[in-house]
Amino acid sequence: MTLLARLASDVQLMFRRPPRQQYGAICYRVKKKSGDVEVLLMTSRDTGRWVIPKGWPMNGKCAHEVAAQEALEEAGVRGAAEAETLGSYTYQKVLRDGVQVVCKVQVYALEVTDMAKNFKEKGERTIDWVSCDEAASRVREPELRNLFLAFKQKMTDRLSAKPAKQIPAE
Repeated sequence: MTLLARLASDVQLMFRRPPRQQYGAICYRVKKKSGDVEVLLMTSRDTGRWVIPKGWPMNGKCAHEVAAQEALEEAGVRGAAEAETLGSYTYQKVLRDGVQVVCKVQVYALEVTDMAKNFKEKGERTIDWVSCDEAASRVREPELRNLFLAFKQKMTDRLSAKPAKQIPAE
């Protein structure tokens, strides 16, 4: 098979296949003093672009549990991922054999409660805590950008809806 024929075949397969499913997390923390929300971005190992922790389905784990596991392995953060999805985005992934596939990432919010000193991919990525607006400006995928902006609004609504501490009457 000539190189051109193989490329044509790969392109046909790419457009015929449904997107491959992945699960990811928007990992966040709320600063105690200011109440500001920060989200975690990390660099991908291959291209160095800014991404969120994500990965393939795992046997015996729900989607949001996979997102939490990937956050621990890739960024060293622990927390509980919400079971309800924030939404999804698609991106082009280059597999080890060079074939490009479309991946659809279902995204879950994960409130970070702890950071591990050692984790599977430590030293392989750069990790940065930024505002939702900064995260939206750094990522390449427009749908992921929109998820960060929607998450910012969700957190603004959630944090402003919390009742003020009641002072007991004497």
